[in-house]
Amino acid sequence: MALSQLLAPMFDTVDTSAGPFGGGPGEQAFKPFLTDAIARQMVAHGGLGLAVPVFHQMLRAQEAAENPA
Repeated sequence: MALSQLLAPMFDTVDTSAGPFGGGPGEQAFKPFLTDAIARQMVAHGGLGLAVPVFHQMLRAQEAAENPA
């Protein structure tokens, strides 16, 4: 869900009026489903790759807090 929310603004900047379906209210209604489907595929294939670096940085911060010297 978080990744879907991050992707949503990217699709808001795309002009779909010249596309094969011509934009309109129907396309606007289904755009969240497309964003969600893309986000699910990204998660299924490893996401953004941020989990491991963030985890290691959190460990370093925790170790530094425990050993201030």
